[in-house]
Amino acid sequence: MKPDPPVDRPCPVCERAAAEEVLNKGSLRLVRCCECSMVYANPVEPELASGRFYDRLGVPFYLSPDKLESDYAPVRFERELRLFRKYCQAGAVLDVGCSTGAFLFQLKSRFPDSYSVTGADVTGAALDHAESRGIEVIRQSVLDYDFAERRFDAVTFWAVIEHLSEPGRFLRLTARILKPGGHCFILVPNLKSLAVRLLGGKYRYVMPDHVNYFTAETLKRFAAREAAFGLVEIGSSHFNPLVILKDFRGGAERVADEERARLLKRTTAYKQSPLLKPARWAYTAAERALGSMGLADNLFMVLRKRR
Repeated sequence: MKPDPPVDRPCPVCERAAAEEVLNKGSLRLVRCCECSMVYANPVEPELASGRFYDRLGVPFYLSPDKLESDYAPVRFERELRLFRKYCQAGAVLDVGCSTGAFLFQLKSRFPDSYSVTGADVTGAALDHAESRGIEVIRQSVLDYDFAERRFDAVTFWAVIEHLSEPGRFLRLTARILKPGGHCFILVPNLKSLAVRLLGGKYRYVMPDHVNYFTAETLKRFAAREAAFGLVEIGSSHFNPLVILKDFRGGAERVADEERARLLKRTTAYKQSPLLKPARWAYTAAERALGSMGLADNLFMVLRKRR
């Protein structure tokens, strides 16, 4: 059977079609919008556009022992939890792209009387694990789900928006299903990070799975598409020097899932080791300095639905 052709797409921020090529890395072709400067993949493989790609990753990656151990470690979502608790102390939470449910599990375990949690994803095996941990799950794209009159106090997109071929549709849905005064939390890779500046296309997170590449400026333009939202906070966080060191010698189109899971387990162990406490102080200082300059690995954004 002849494979489906790649899917052409307009700019995910301004929806214009005029763009110029900026990078080729294997099958990944990145372009920059001539109107708003957003960098995005075009075209994209049909499996990525449909979500079938991530369902196929379910058992070998999301359910690998190294990945599960790391995801459910207490330190795994410490930054996200700190940001989340700053703006949402209780209520109904929807985590879009929840994978194995680790963030929601931490939220529910640490604050059992404060939140009701729901996770949504298209990866069946990962959702099986989330459900086994007591997480209510939605087993389809939220774009196709009938929420009826159900509304949430918070909707989270932790490392998800970069994977979506039509992210604007998810933002519109979020504006509809949030309660007035509710918050939307977004975390995406930072195209202006120190890692990207040093490594360029060799950076492992410049990969076919990621179809949107935001800077702080384009992320704000993306959020401004929805008049229902007001910007509360935007910043830069996370830093993994081990990735930079490894990728200097790398350059693969896509780092093997087994290697990604092993490195995640390794860095998680470093964060928890009492012997490395002095090194963690230095690491935290470096991360804060990079964050203050907008050079950390990720961008985070908090939006509030207007009342």
